[in-house]
Amino acid sequence: MTLDFTLDLIRRIMLAALLGGMVGLEREWSGRAAGLRTNMLICIGSCLFTILSIYGFQSDAGIVDPSRIAAQIVTGVGFLCAGALIHRGGHVSGLTTAADIWVVSGIGMAVAVNLSYVAIFVTLLCVTTLYFLAPVSNWLEMNAGDLHREREDQQRALHRKPTATYRTRKSSKRAS
Repeated sequence: MTLDFTLDLIRRIMLAALLGGMVGLEREWSGRAAGLRTNMLICIGSCLFTILSIYGFQSDAGIVDPSRIAAQIVTGVGFLCAGALIHRGGHVSGLTTAADIWVVSGIGMAVAVNLSYVAIFVTLLCVTTLYFLAPVSNWLEMNAGDLHREREDQQRALHRKPTATYRTRKSSKRAS
Protein backbone atom coordinates (compact mmCIF):
# COMPACT_ATOMS: atom_id res chain seq x y z
CA MET A 1 0.00 0.00 0.00
CA THR A 2 1.27 3.41 -0.91
CA LEU A 3 1.25 6.40 1.38
CA ASP A 4 -1.30 8.17 -0.85
CA PHE A 5 -3.65 5.19 -0.68
CA THR A 6 -3.29 4.96 3.10
CA LEU A 7 -3.97 8.69 3.46
CA ASP A 8 -7.07 8.31 1.26
CA LEU A 9 -8.39 5.56 3.54
CA ILE A 10 -7.68 7.73 6.61
CA ARG A 11 -9.52 10.62 4.90
CA ARG A 12 -12.53 8.34 4.38
CA ILE A 13 -12.55 7.27 8.02
CA MET A 14 -12.25 10.90 9.16
CA LEU A 15 -15.16 11.88 6.88
CA ALA A 16 -17.22 9.03 8.34
CA ALA A 17 -16.46 10.34 11.83
CA LEU A 18 -17.52 13.85 10.83
CA LEU A 19 -20.77 12.74 9.18
CA GLY A 20 -21.67 10.37 12.01
CA GLY A 21 -20.91 13.21 14.40
CA MET A 22 -23.30 15.54 12.58
CA VAL A 23 -26.17 13.11 13.03
CA GLY A 24 -25.02 12.41 16.58
CA LEU A 25 -25.02 16.10 17.48
CA GLU A 26 -28.69 16.38 16.55
CA ARG A 27 -29.50 13.30 18.61
CA GLU A 28 -27.45 14.65 21.53
CA TRP A 29 -29.26 18.01 21.42
CA SER A 30 -32.57 16.13 21.37
CA GLY A 31 -31.55 14.25 24.52
CA ARG A 32 -31.56 10.80 22.92
CA ALA A 33 -29.56 7.85 24.19
CA ALA A 34 -27.67 7.26 20.94
CA GLY A 35 -25.93 10.62 20.73
CA LEU A 36 -22.69 12.03 19.43
CA ARG A 37 -20.22 9.31 20.42
CA THR A 38 -22.51 6.41 19.55
CA ASN A 39 -23.29 7.71 16.06
CA MET A 40 -19.65 8.56 15.39
CA LEU A 41 -18.51 5.09 16.47
CA ILE A 42 -21.15 3.34 14.38
CA CYS A 43 -20.23 5.36 11.31
CA ILE A 44 -16.48 4.87 11.84
CA GLY A 45 -16.94 1.15 12.48
CA SER A 46 -19.09 0.64 9.39
CA CYS A 47 -16.56 2.53 7.30
CA LEU A 48 -13.63 0.56 8.70
CA PHE A 49 -15.29 -2.84 8.26
CA THR A 50 -16.27 -1.99 4.69
CA ILE A 51 -12.70 -0.90 3.93
CA LEU A 52 -11.45 -4.14 5.46
CA SER A 53 -13.88 -6.20 3.41
CA ILE A 54 -12.66 -4.55 0.20
CA TYR A 55 -8.91 -4.22 0.80
CA GLY A 56 -8.08 -6.35 3.82
CA PHE A 57 -8.64 -9.83 2.44
CA GLN A 58 -7.08 -9.77 -1.00
CA SER A 59 -5.37 -12.85 -2.31
CA ASP A 60 -3.20 -13.41 -5.37
CA ALA A 61 -6.39 -14.10 -7.32
CA GLY A 62 -7.88 -10.76 -6.24
CA ILE A 63 -10.52 -9.82 -3.72
CA VAL A 64 -12.12 -12.81 -2.00
CA ASP A 65 -15.70 -11.50 -1.55
CA PRO A 66 -16.08 -7.92 -0.37
CA SER A 67 -19.81 -8.26 0.18
CA ARG A 68 -19.53 -10.82 3.00
CA ILE A 69 -18.34 -8.43 5.71
CA ALA A 70 -20.48 -5.58 4.39
CA ALA A 71 -23.56 -7.81 4.63
CA GLN A 72 -22.67 -8.65 8.22
CA ILE A 73 -22.53 -4.93 9.06
CA VAL A 74 -26.20 -4.68 8.12
CA THR A 75 -27.04 -7.73 10.25
CA GLY A 76 -24.98 -6.57 13.23
CA VAL A 77 -26.41 -3.07 13.13
CA GLY A 78 -29.89 -4.59 12.89
CA PHE A 79 -29.11 -6.36 16.17
CA LEU A 80 -28.11 -3.02 17.74
CA CYS A 81 -31.31 -1.47 16.41
CA ALA A 82 -33.41 -4.22 17.98
CA GLY A 83 -31.75 -3.42 21.30
CA ALA A 84 -32.74 0.23 20.94
CA LEU A 85 -36.44 -0.64 20.80
CA ILE A 86 -38.40 -0.58 24.03
CA HIS A 87 -41.91 -1.99 24.29
CA ARG A 88 -44.03 -0.78 27.21
CA GLY A 89 -47.71 -1.59 27.29
CA GLY A 90 -49.07 -0.78 23.86
CA HIS A 91 -46.31 1.73 23.06
CA VAL A 92 -43.00 1.12 21.28
CA SER A 93 -40.23 3.68 21.71
CA GLY A 94 -36.79 3.93 20.19
CA LEU A 95 -37.89 3.54 16.57
CA THR A 96 -36.24 6.77 15.45
CA THR A 97 -33.04 5.87 17.32
CA ALA A 98 -33.01 2.46 15.65
CA ALA A 99 -33.55 4.02 12.22
CA ASP A 100 -30.84 6.59 12.94
CA ILE A 101 -28.33 3.85 13.83
CA TRP A 102 -29.21 1.97 10.66
CA VAL A 103 -28.82 5.03 8.40
CA VAL A 104 -25.55 6.10 10.06
CA SER A 105 -24.05 2.69 9.36
CA GLY A 106 -25.06 3.09 5.71
CA ILE A 107 -23.39 6.50 5.64
CA GLY A 108 -20.17 4.93 6.91
CA MET A 109 -20.36 2.22 4.27
CA ALA A 110 -20.97 4.80 1.51
CA VAL A 111 -17.91 6.79 2.60
CA ALA A 112 -15.82 3.61 2.61
CA VAL A 113 -16.63 2.82 -1.02
CA ASN A 114 -15.80 6.43 -1.96
CA LEU A 115 -19.38 7.63 -2.45
CA SER A 116 -18.62 10.69 -0.36
CA TYR A 117 -21.13 13.03 -2.01
CA VAL A 118 -23.91 10.50 -1.56
CA ALA A 119 -22.91 10.09 2.10
CA ILE A 120 -22.89 13.87 2.63
CA PHE A 121 -26.31 14.21 0.98
CA VAL A 122 -27.79 11.40 3.10
CA THR A 123 -26.30 12.95 6.24
CA LEU A 124 -27.87 16.33 5.46
CA LEU A 125 -31.17 14.64 4.66
CA CYS A 126 -31.03 12.65 7.90
CA VAL A 127 -30.22 15.69 10.08
CA THR A 128 -32.92 17.73 8.33
CA THR A 129 -35.46 14.96 8.86
CA LEU A 130 -34.57 14.53 12.52
CA TYR A 131 -34.46 18.25 13.31
CA PHE A 132 -37.20 19.82 11.23
CA LEU A 133 -39.75 17.01 11.26
CA ALA A 134 -39.59 16.48 15.04
CA PRO A 135 -42.19 19.24 15.74
CA VAL A 136 -44.48 17.82 13.05
CA SER A 137 -44.12 14.34 14.50
CA ASN A 138 -44.82 15.62 18.03
CA TRP A 139 -47.94 17.47 16.84
CA LEU A 140 -49.19 14.36 15.07
CA GLU A 141 -48.63 12.24 18.18
CA MET A 142 -50.51 14.72 20.37
CA ASN A 143 -53.43 14.97 17.97
CA ALA A 144 -53.48 11.40 16.76
CA GLY A 145 -55.38 10.27 19.85
CA ASP A 146 -58.22 12.68 19.09
CA LEU A 147 -58.30 11.68 15.43
CA HIS A 148 -58.21 8.01 16.35
CA ARG A 149 -61.11 8.41 18.84
CA GLU A 150 -63.18 10.28 16.24
CA ARG A 151 -62.58 7.51 13.72
CA GLU A 152 -63.56 4.84 16.27
CA ASP A 153 -66.76 6.74 17.11
CA GLN A 154 -67.64 6.92 13.42
CA GLN A 155 -67.00 3.20 13.00
CA ARG A 156 -69.16 2.39 16.05
CA ALA A 157 -71.97 4.55 14.69
CA LEU A 158 -71.86 2.69 11.38
CA HIS A 159 -71.97 -0.72 13.05
CA ARG A 160 -74.39 0.15 15.83
CA LYS A 161 -77.19 -2.35 16.37
CA PRO A 162 -80.70 -1.03 15.82
CA THR A 163 -82.33 0.42 18.91
CA ALA A 164 -85.35 -1.21 20.59
CA THR A 165 -87.70 1.46 19.19
CA TYR A 166 -86.50 0.77 15.67
CA ARG A 167 -86.97 -2.99 16.13
CA THR A 168 -90.44 -2.51 17.57
CA ARG A 169 -91.60 -0.37 14.65
CA LYS A 170 -90.12 -2.81 12.17
CA SER A 171 -91.78 -5.82 13.79
CA SER A 172 -95.13 -4.03 13.99
CA LYS A 173 -95.03 -3.33 10.24
CA ARG A 174 -94.53 -7.05 9.58
CA ALA A 175 -97.50 -7.93 11.78
CA SER A 176 -99.91 -5.80 9.71
